[in-house]
Amino acid sequence: MNLNKFQHPDINDNMWNEIDKIIDFNRGDKGAVITVLRKCQKIVGYLPVTLIDYISLSLNLPASEVFGVATFYSLFSLKPKGKHTIKVCTGTACYVKGTKEIINRIDAEYGIKAGETSKDRRFSLDCVRCLGACGLAPAMVIDDKTYGGLTPDKAIEKLQEYN
Repeated sequence: MNLNKFQHPDINDNMWNEIDKIIDFNRGDKGAVITVLRKCQKIVGYLPVTLIDYISLSLNLPASEVFGVATFYSLFSLKPKGKHTIKVCTGTACYVKGTKEIINRIDAEYGIKAGETSKDRRFSLDCVRCLGACGLAPAMVIDDKTYGGLTPDKAIEKLQEYN
């Protein structure tokens, strides 16, 4: 396929080669769209429109169908994600104990609101209903590590440990 038509600053030649392997392996499989999108997102980190167009053309599917799948399932992202994912609990116990101040402090420090990624792509911030850590309120998870008993200052201290 003519890759010159499909250039994107976040996708290098090695990534395109891996994407081609994924598509070739899954071509012809009914229902392969989810698998292809998931594996391609793992390579690039998200699904830019250029990549969705490439996948749809390569699988001989309408772009609207591939885009529809990518936007329907919450596991897919059309926006770049950060190297580290921050999940701040906004459940009742955490909210009462100050999670709103923690979120505001993260925004002030890193310039990201819920659902956004920092400009340097270091962090993505998600606010979630419950982390199942009410006894640790207020709590947040960075990647797969849970932190509790936070204050805005403690939350920033924890984030500074992540490059």
